[in-house]
Amino acid sequence: MRWMRSGFLVLLGALSSCALIREDSAPKPMIAPERIDLATDIRLARDGWPPARWWTRYDDAQLNTLIERGLADSPGVRVARERVEQARADVRRARAATQFKAAAFTRVYRQWSDADGRVGPFSITDPVPGLDDGGYNSGARDGTVSSAGIAGSYVFDLWGLQRSAVDATIGAQNAQLAEAAAVELEIATTVAQTYFSLQTTLRKIALLERTRDILAESVAAMKARKERGLITQTVVAKANEQLLQTEQLLSLAHTQVIGLREVLRALVGAGADDFAAIQAVPLPQPQPQLPATLSYALLSHRPDLVVLRWYVQSSFDQIDAARAAFYPSFDIKALLGFNAIRIDDVLHINSRQFRLVPGLTLPLFDGGQLNANLRKARTASNTLIEQYNQAVLNAVRDVAVAATQMQGMEEQARLEQEKYLQVRQGADDAQAHRDRGLVSRVAALEAQIPLLSEEAQLADTQGKRLAAEISLIKALGGGYDLPDSPHGDSAGQRGRR
Repeated sequence: MRWMRSGFLVLLGALSSCALIREDSAPKPMIAPERIDLATDIRLARDGWPPARWWTRYDDAQLNTLIERGLADSPGVRVARERVEQARADVRRARAATQFKAAAFTRVYRQWSDADGRVGPFSITDPVPGLDDGGYNSGARDGTVSSAGIAGSYVFDLWGLQRSAVDATIGAQNAQLAEAAAVELEIATTVAQTYFSLQTTLRKIALLERTRDILAESVAAMKARKERGLITQTVVAKANEQLLQTEQLLSLAHTQVIGLREVLRALVGAGADDFAAIQAVPLPQPQPQLPATLSYALLSHRPDLVVLRWYVQSSFDQIDAARAAFYPSFDIKALLGFNAIRIDDVLHINSRQFRLVPGLTLPLFDGGQLNANLRKARTASNTLIEQYNQAVLNAVRDVAVAATQMQGMEEQARLEQEKYLQVRQGADDAQAHRDRGLVSRVAALEAQIPLLSEEAQLADTQGKRLAAEISLIKALGGGYDLPDSPHGDSAGQRGRR
């Protein structure tokens, strides 16, 4: 019993002299909920979060096809999904480290010893062959040693080091899942905004072509009048200059269409010969929505915030793992096999071996490495918390800016509509005079030019409203909703470690 008491005293002494935690500090505070809301003067007529497939509200088959193709074939989405698979592999690897491990082995090697019993360089502590297993050569003995069996080991996770490591990889995996959702949101919103910019440009091209046709007919009529001496060349040149300016605008618009088409093709991952032509369709009316309040709901609707929340949660688990490394680790190793001088005797019952080796590892003096690891984990966690807090403020700012722009665009659209109605009244009067024979056909057509210009301005305003609405949808998370909070509760409320 004396040796047991001595061993117990040695263990107590080791425990009392193990490495101490000196490099830890309190975590940084998370952002307060009252800072996750909008000013009271930012409101829209319709309340609510955007739905998951928000783009279907526009009832545009071309847009639906483009977004769905982008979400399926875009290289950016594929890269994000590959990262998710990598994160899942990391989780499986971390979980594998907590399991019992066993491996079968077999080996055959030569060993020798001289007459004085000194073992050669290729030997290990195994029996030396006798006279019948290698013979003598100037007093030396040699032979072939064969071994086979199964070796296994298991580490007892008493302090949660391995469990925390697994939780950290799970947090990183969930962050990658949210990152994939953020990439999908970026693709969907960029495709929608580019598509509506393209449709706006196509609408403006149609209006410019009508304007060009009217100006061409007007210039031809003026040239005929000039030949009769009714007007001067200066008047004809001015009308011709307006025609040339319109043709320049048309050329620029066609170039924009090509550029926007190529942007769409790159976004959806299409080749040069497998991208259908975009047909012009009427622009839909925007239907902007803004929740009555943001608060913590915004944290679960923005995938970029969820990414950071999971990384913060993962950093807490990494801190736990760094702290657990200060405590003793227990493991047990076992071996069951056979060892023999001659290959024929490997499977003989007398050659069997069994070993059971429990082990204890206790950090005593590590030169400050454990404290440095803990300090690094705590600093990284605090950095992530500060990044998360800033990201939340930026998210609230994004919603506020997008909602304010949407409010401003709706007011601008109202004013543009009033202006359009005024200009249309003049065009209608000119047509009525034409119907009664009071003005010429060319004069009635020329009265349509300001109206066409206002229609182009209305289309441009409507396109900007749609872009602002999509920016608001993106700022609100684009229909994303976190199904489960980190470890069952908010990452902002957990992990004060």
